[in-house]
Amino acid sequence: MYGSFDEIVRRRGTGSYKWDTPKGNDVLPMWVADMDFPVAPCIQKALEKRVAHGVFGYTLVGDSYYNAVVDWFGTRHKWTVKRDWIVYTSGVVPAISCCLRAMCMNGENVLVQTPVYNCFFSSIHNQGCRIVENELVREGDTYRIDFDDFERKCADDKTTVFLLCNPHNPAGRVWTREELERMNDICMRHNVRVVADEIYCELVMPGHKYTPFASVSEDCQKNCVALGLPSKAFNTAGLQIANIVCSDPELRRRIDRAVNIFEVCDVNPFGPVALEAAYSKEGAEWLGELNGYIWWNYQKMKKYLASNLPKVKPVKLEGTYLAWLDIRQLGITSAEAERLLLEKGKLMLSCGTDYGEKAGEGYLRMNLACPAELLEAGLERMKAALGKPYLVRNLLP
Repeated sequence: MYGSFDEIVRRRGTGSYKWDTPKGNDVLPMWVADMDFPVAPCIQKALEKRVAHGVFGYTLVGDSYYNAVVDWFGTRHKWTVKRDWIVYTSGVVPAISCCLRAMCMNGENVLVQTPVYNCFFSSIHNQGCRIVENELVREGDTYRIDFDDFERKCADDKTTVFLLCNPHNPAGRVWTREELERMNDICMRHNVRVVADEIYCELVMPGHKYTPFASVSEDCQKNCVALGLPSKAFNTAGLQIANIVCSDPELRRRIDRAVNIFEVCDVNPFGPVALEAAYSKEGAEWLGELNGYIWWNYQKMKKYLASNLPKVKPVKLEGTYLAWLDIRQLGITSAEAERLLLEKGKLMLSCGTDYGEKAGEGYLRMNLACPAELLEAGLERMKAALGKPYLVRNLLP
C-alpha cells in the first residue's frame, strides 16, 4: 500500500480554505474540491528533501520537469506532447484566463456545458466575454450532450471558444473519444477553438477511460489548447503549478504573452518538485489505489442513500471525486438544502446553482475524497437534516 487513505489528518486550524472557512468547529466541510488524504509518499519525500536545502529563491523550471510531463502523458495516455508545446503557469484558472485573453475579443461568446465548474463563469466575465450555455441533458442516472443545441451555439458568429471540462465537474462524465471528436468537428465547422480543462484526467472510475482531447486526431490537436496538472489527483493544489499545452506556435506565443501580462509566469520552488515526483512509477501506483478508494466511497454512498435517503439520488460517477446529488424529489431548492444541511446537520456541501443557475438547480455537490469515517459522518449528518422530506420546509426558518 502506498497510501493510508483511512487515516484522518487534522486540517482545521492549519489555514485550510476548505476546513477553516466554515464558522464553527462542529461543521464537517465536504464542499471544496481538495482531498483530505496525505500526498503520495514519493511527493512527501521529494518535498522534504527540497525543504531541507533551506534556500527558496526564484525557480528555474528545468529539463527534468518537461521530461516528466512528456513521459507521463506519452506512456500513460498515449498522447505525444512536445516540450516546446508546454507553457507553465501558476494554476488552471489563471491558465483559462490567459487563453481567453489570447483567443477572444471583448463581447465575444465562450461556450460552456452547464452545470459546470463555477470558476469558468468568473474567468469568462473577467475577460469581457459572454457566457453561452450548452446545457447538458439528464438521461437516466447520467448526462448526455445536446449536439443540435451545441451546433446552434457554435454557429453564432460571436462564438469563438468552447471551454470544455474533461472529465466533467460536477456532472461526473468522462467524455468518450467519439463524443470528443464530434464536438471538435462541429467546432471546426464554425471556426471555434477548444480550450480543454483536463485537470481531473487521472481520476477515472472502473469501466471508463480518459482520452486527452488533443490525442483524438490531428484536427483535435491543431484546434485545441489543453490544460492540465497533477494537483487534483495528487492533492497538491496549494503548490500552484499548471501546464498549458498548445501545438500552434502563433497561438502559443499569444498565450505566453498573456501569461506574462497577467504576471502568472513565475512558480514557487515546490510545484515542479511535486509534479516530477507525482509523475513517477510510485506516483502511478499510489494513484491506482486512490481511484479504488474513491470508487469504494462512491459505492458506499450510493448504498447508504438508497437505504436512508431514497429521494436523494447520486448521478453516475465516471470520473472526478465529486458526487453530484439530485435532490429534486425533496421539493426544496438547492439553496434551501444547502442552508438546511449547514444549520441542522452541520454539513457543508456545494450548492448546485454555483455551477449554473438553471442547470444546477435541484442538485448538491459532495466531495468523496476523504477517509471512510468522515464520509460516514457526512452521510449521517445529511440524514439528520434531510431524513424527513415532508418536514423539510417546516424546519427552515
